Amino acid sequence: MSLKIVSLVALPAADSARIRAEFPEAELLEAGGWFDGEYAETWPAATNGRYVAGKGQGTRAERDALLASADIVIAGFPFPLDLVRRAPRLRWMHQTPAGASNLRQGDIWGAGVRVTTSRGHGETTAIAEYAMSGLLHFLKGFDRAALDRTRGVFDHREYRARSAEDRTLCVVGAGGIGREVARLGAGLGMRVVGTRRNTTRSPEDDVFETLAGPAELHALITESDLVAICCQWTAETTNLISTAAFEAMRQDVILVNVARGEILDERALLQALNAGKVRGAALDVYVGEFEAAPPSALWQHPQVLITPHTSGQTDQSRRRSTDVFCENLKLFMNNEPLRYEVDWALGY
Repeated sequence: MSLKIVSLVALPAADSARIRAEFPEAELLEAGGWFDGEYAETWPAATNGRYVAGKGQGTRAERDALLASADIVIAGFPFPLDLVRRAPRLRWMHQTPAGASNLRQGDIWGAGVRVTTSRGHGETTAIAEYAMSGLLHFLKGFDRAALDRTRGVFDHREYRARSAEDRTLCVVGAGGIGREVARLGAGLGMRVVGTRRNTTRSPEDDVFETLAGPAELHALITESDLVAICCQWTAETTNLISTAAFEAMRQDVILVNVARGEILDERALLQALNAGKVRGAALDVYVGEFEAAPPSALWQHPQVLITPHTSGQTDQSRRRSTDVFCENLKLFMNNEPLRYEVDWALGY
């Protein structure tokens, strides 16, 4: 009996051909778009409006039979919330997104099935470019230009453009995305510091002047002009950027969040903005983004720029999720440890 791989995402033709050519002993069944109708019934309207394009394919019985035959599933977002229940043979699921927090809503979370992500192999450069753009937006006073356009008159004295060079940038979460943010920041002449759980350095970390553990976060942001939130969302990082963090920050600090909304305490951010502590915040994410629009107090604030999780969009894709999958499939078939496997205790 051959190993059956069911892809719930629409794979590029070249990727499908590659999997079939490299692993002839496995059977790849492509079901991209098949479950869209189910997603419309089980996921919030905001999620479906953004990520679901069709009405699905086949009958429920046919989709159940497809999942029941799967040894391996390639999934994207959204995904069947009852995947484990319907796929009794499932031994491994590979998720094409880089983060694991999307999986919290389904029965796959902590279910004992091996799960890998494409951590560090997504559009890291595009996301880092977004982070730099968000920081520069407020450094160069572009937010002021938007206000003047609305008023129809320039208030020259209110422009407070600042240089990026010699500013200190704190990268919260110095992983794949964080390293790329650091690289671009250093390229602009910034001094870069960062935090992450594992502080063991590799050559890629040379861009960081300081690389410390989570306990040192407040000490690092005390000396930082700019803060980029790039870490995974876990129980430990929920509301990580809190009132205490804002109190530790410098006056006129600028923030960008390209991770998850839940990492940033939005109420504390509004208080810091209104108190004049924060110069501006560029947010590609917000709490409840898959369910509704941002809260108006945040969305309409003149010193806040919110986009609908678009930082990974690019016309020059460098996504390598199929590379990760093929590398791991070789390991899986040899009963070896998988790379980028989710540790349910850590949450990523």
